[in-house]
Amino acid sequence: MIALKCYLSLPVVAGALLVGLPYSVSLVAQWLYGWPNKPGYQKYIEALKPRRIYCLTRAVLEMLKYLQYGKLYFQWKLWYSNDRNNKHYVKGITFGRRGNKLDLYYSPNMGHSDAAPVPVVVFVYGGAWGSGDRSIYCLLALQMAKELNASVICPDYSIYPKGNVLNMIQDITDSLLWVREKGQTFNLDQDNVILIGHSAGAHLCALTTLFLVNNAEELLLETNEQRDLVSAIKGIIGLSGVYSIMDHYKHEKMRAVEYVSTMHKAMDGVENFDYYSPTSLLKKLNEDQLTRVPPVVLLHGTNDIIVPVESSVKFSELLTALSIRMSLYLIPKMNHTEMVTDLMASDRHFYHTVYGCIKQEYSKFQGYVD
Repeated sequence: MIALKCYLSLPVVAGALLVGLPYSVSLVAQWLYGWPNKPGYQKYIEALKPRRIYCLTRAVLEMLKYLQYGKLYFQWKLWYSNDRNNKHYVKGITFGRRGNKLDLYYSPNMGHSDAAPVPVVVFVYGGAWGSGDRSIYCLLALQMAKELNASVICPDYSIYPKGNVLNMIQDITDSLLWVREKGQTFNLDQDNVILIGHSAGAHLCALTTLFLVNNAEELLLETNEQRDLVSAIKGIIGLSGVYSIMDHYKHEKMRAVEYVSTMHKAMDGVENFDYYSPTSLLKKLNEDQLTRVPPVVLLHGTNDIIVPVESSVKFSELLTALSIRMSLYLIPKMNHTEMVTDLMASDRHFYHTVYGCIKQEYSKFQGYVD
């Protein structure tokens, strides 16, 4: 009798693991983050397709890898909330048309009364255009200020659903305006700005710059203001970035996450993918505008499954074809998350590798300062 019960229970357990668990995980994910964009009951038919169920379950379970960053989570939480660390930075400065906040991390030279104005790094975090907070990157900004001997600004921006991509690039533009208008108070070199972004943040850095180069009316700035901001940007460093929204959408479809992802929602639909793609914007610039695009550096891990390495490779090929100064670094065995987590502490595996690449290119940017 016991043997019979065991025999009968094995198929039940196997069925629960192979069918029940995947369907439960994927349906909860779709219920929380978005059903397929289909009319009526067809969205549920699409949601229940076996391929979507298993691919989406795999993508959700891959997120369990983030548990390995638990130590870093508590480290930055404690550091950011400790008032004794206020000597390293100014927290919660209001800027821009939407009253967002930014944090300014001091350069090691900031305390020297006779020091020349210091270069500025604006770090734009990622989060699929729908998540993220400046406090998460306090340790990264602290280390970046030390490694580059620069002041680092980490601004919040209007992530979806608070805002769309246009609002986000307006916010990044506003952080650049803040450097020009208020930077002298903190001894910042307002004409020596480097943009560094990760993932969606890398996309926003490139997109903001190209909107400025193109004198986009949507930024609601005078032409001379946009020209001044562009000339102040001495370089862009994209870490594991997205540069063609349509290509990334195809990658999301392959992983069956295109409906739970915030990307197409933040872009206001598929019809705007080209408009918000740096690759498409670059192709539309005239010769004069192309000469004003600052140098671009792309870093990407070869083990990245969130944003495939081809994103940076294809963008680098386009930049080269358009005679824009660029460098590409492909880092073996590095994944998407390690590109930022490993910049937060010197004992992380890829810390010296990534900062070595950044510092090499950063020194070149300083050579482009007029």
